Order: sequence, then structure tokens, then C-alpha cells
Amino acid sequence: MIRWRKGEVVRIRREWPGAVELDVAVPEGECRALAYPPLVGRPEPGDEVLLNTTALAMGLGTGGYAMVVAVPNRLPQDPDGPGHLVKARYTPLQATVLGADEQDSPHHEALREADSLDGMPVIVADLHSALPPILCGLYASQPRPDVRVAYVMLDGGALPAWFSMAAARLRETGWLKGVVTVGQSFGGDVEAVTVHTGLLAARHVLEADLAIVTQGPGNLGTGTRWGFSGVSAGEAVNAAGVLLGRPVAALRVSEGDGRERHYGVSHHSLTAYGRVALSPADVPVPELPGEFGERVRDQAELLAVRHRLVPVPVEGLHEALRACPVRLSTMGRGLEEDLAYFLASAAAGRLAASLLE
Repeated sequence: MIRWRKGEVVRIRREWPGAVELDVAVPEGECRALAYPPLVGRPEPGDEVLLNTTALAMGLGTGGYAMVVAVPNRLPQDPDGPGHLVKARYTPLQATVLGADEQDSPHHEALREADSLDGMPVIVADLHSALPPILCGLYASQPRPDVRVAYVMLDGGALPAWFSMAAARLRETGWLKGVVTVGQSFGGDVEAVTVHTGLLAARHVLEADLAIVTQGPGNLGTGTRWGFSGVSAGEAVNAAGVLLGRPVAALRVSEGDGRERHYGVSHHSLTAYGRVALSPADVPVPELPGEFGERVRDQAELLAVRHRLVPVPVEGLHEALRACPVRLSTMGRGLEEDLAYFLASAAAGRLAASLLE
């Protein structure tokens, strides 16, 4: 199940909040590795490291790193902070964090009886790669200047929020007020037990005006109707609805994916929103041109039984996407290779901006 290697750190490649990318010498040669200093300490050149090389051997696009499990000759100090939530539970790297909703948290009282998002728009998307284009559409549509946006990260993909360079950069630019990690995911500005308390923390702890909910980097799919981690998008719509938020269900659209099940509106969106989501949501339908645009509109009609379909013009969004402060990529395709995907995500941001007026 796990490929183990011992190696020696050769050099530091780059780093961002919560993560360090390394070159490590292993018996097969040099490999690219990733360490999370809050978990294992900060490796330095010359350090011996214990690696999990499973994802690297599988050639995974998103998670194709050797992961540093330990720096055995220089262990980090014991944590001394508060916190009783255990995440990545009963794995060798389970970690204790302070949850906003736990009894020792300064936010416990605010969340203990919290039961409403006060109509806050909640944009839900399937893939983590939708986060930057949603924000491009939002800010290009000129919401009020003091808008506060929180990212609520589900645990269907990467568990550590530190893995996402995009989230770190968007936090630095001020496009995100903060990151809330829920379920088994961890490493956000705020930790929470469930998507429900995560949304409530976004509203009542980060004082967000709008939340975006997606899984972390690294979607898991099996080519079956129900076997994909994005099913949680439908459950997030339900959570937003139950908590009196305003769910906005972003469509996963592709013109660059050669797989029939993902061409046009992905079956992930049709299943998650059409079968799992029981609370009604606004579904932004991008006004794309030509036969492909007609295909998208026809497929989206399947969701009209329960949800409100909202046509959204895409004029000006291509330019906004080009100006994104982070690199845009989905399933290995960039902006020009699958423009429809990014326009559909940006359309969700544009619709949400209108709900903030």
C-alpha cells in the first residue's frame, strides 16, 4: 500500500506557507519531495528523510510528490498549544488542531447555538481548480470593495490545506479572507468538525460575506456514476440550504476533456446537484457561443426540476481570467486549452457578486 524510501535532502526548491518543496536523493536517483513543516519540521540540505513515494510512483498529476513522513535525526518539538480535534484520525500522521467549534476555542460560544448563515451566498464547486476562476469572476464583477470571502475546504482531495499554492497566494493577495478546513482536512486559518460548522465559522468567525466550498486539490474519480469525491458538492449545497444560506451551484463544464461523461456539463455536476442536492440552489449557466453553448444549456435543463437556472453572460470574463494572480489549470489543461471550464466557474463568481448588492 505504501512505497517507503530513505533519502537525503539535496536542495530546497521553493516554499510557501505550510509547505517546502525539496530535491531528495534516493537509491533510484533524485526525486521531488514535499514536506509540511507544521507536521514534520523543516528539512534542510543534508538531512536524512523518510519518504512515502507511492503517489510519485503512480505518476499522479496533482499529488506526484514523494511525501516527507519524518526527519528522523531532527524531530520537531512537541506541540504546546491548545486543541483537541484530531484530524487524519488513526493514521500515522494524525494531528491535533484547535477547532473553532470545540469547547476550548474562543469562538465556541459564538458557534454553540449558531444556526444561520443569514442569507450568505455559498458557491459550491466540484474541483479545487474552480476556486481561482470563481474569484476572478467575482472581483471582475465589481462587488462592494470591502467584500470578505472565505474558502471552506472539504476533505475529498488533499487533506492539508498547505498543499494548495493557489489558496496560499489568494490569501496573500487579499482575495481570500481565510481558509476553513473541515472534516479530516486541516491546516486552514480556522478548523472545524463538519461542513456545517465550517460554514458557520466562515460567517461568524471570519465574518465572511461569501463562502466558496470545494474539495482540496486532487479529485478522486472511478468512471462510475457515484464513485467520485465530488459527490460532496451536493452535500455542501444541502448544508448551505439547511443553514439558511444562498447556495450557488457552479457547473463543471469542459470543452477540452475528451471523455464523453465530462464533455459539456460533467456528469459530476449532474449527479451531485441533480441527485444529491435536495436544497434548491441558483445554478449559473454560462452563455457560451455556438453548438457547445447549446449543449451546455440543454444539459443544465436537467437540473431545473429542483434548482433555479440563471443565464450568466461571460463577456469580459476571459480578460479577467488572464489577469488571475495564480496559474489557472484543471486536469492538466490551462486557460486556453479549456476556456469553457474557467468561464463557467467565473460565471458562478459573477452571479454571486450580484447577490451581494
